[in-house]
Amino acid sequence: MISNTLRTVSAYNNELKLKGFNVFQIEADGNATKVYSRKDFYKICLTTGKSLIHYADRSYEADGIILFFGNPHVPYSWETLSSHYVGYTCLFSEDFLKGADRSESLQHSPLFKIGGTPIMNISPGQREYLNAIFLKMIEEQSADYAFKDDLIRNYINIIIHEALKMQPSENFDMKKNASGRLAAVFLELLERQFPIETVKQPLQLKSAVDYANALGVHINHLNRTIKEITGKSTTTHITERIISEAKALLQHTNWPVSDIAYSLGFDYPTYFNNFFKRLTGVNPTGFRNQKVI
Repeated sequence: MISNTLRTVSAYNNELKLKGFNVFQIEADGNATKVYSRKDFYKICLTTGKSLIHYADRSYEADGIILFFGNPHVPYSWETLSSHYVGYTCLFSEDFLKGADRSESLQHSPLFKIGGTPIMNISPGQREYLNAIFLKMIEEQSADYAFKDDLIRNYINIIIHEALKMQPSENFDMKKNASGRLAAVFLELLERQFPIETVKQPLQLKSAVDYANALGVHINHLNRTIKEITGKSTTTHITERIISEAKALLQHTNWPVSDIAYSLGFDYPTYFNNFFKRLTGVNPTGFRNQKVI
């Protein structure tokens, strides 16, 4: 029984990573909310019931209808307190949502950033409207429409914009600490380095030491804080963002790979090629030719 469950979980995660998106009804697939990798996917959850949510260094007790936004860079946990708990969950990668759009990262959104307001109280009328959008996404997910990914992206953006118009929950414990503030400033500084618009202005901050110096803190303190607050190392955050920008430049510009390497702070194209292949499993030219997302 356990081995079958593990195989189901593994298949679910592999399918989610391949498509970059999944949506489901919680009452129809309750276990699925607990098995996806929070390190890879953003989450939007519309629920009715009683629960306790711990998000970074804050906690929220929900009893009613809420809309929740989970960031894979922010550790959180969810405790269901009521026996009857229903709703919808949508999981997606940043690459899936942004598509060809090279605008600022989701980490800048008030709904996803550290120190943001990821939990909204929802009225019954708002729930009916959002329910319809989630049902549309579920319907499109299994459809054969050639441009269904674009349509699903539009539905996700509608949910995000509806949430931005709402007032954040007043029940959120807004306790913050110095570690949380430092992590938020680091992530904001990291995101400000992108997008790379020209080879003449290459990436300036390339390592954890560079960011520590820019923030005026000791490298050990920065590394310890980022790991504590986000669950990932400083270097991992930097590496993932550079890889994301490298993919965007390979897909959406005609720059030579050597220029892309230089713009991202690599002294030699060979270093960039090895770095890219180690992280993605394919070299930059292969990625560009395959149009991998």
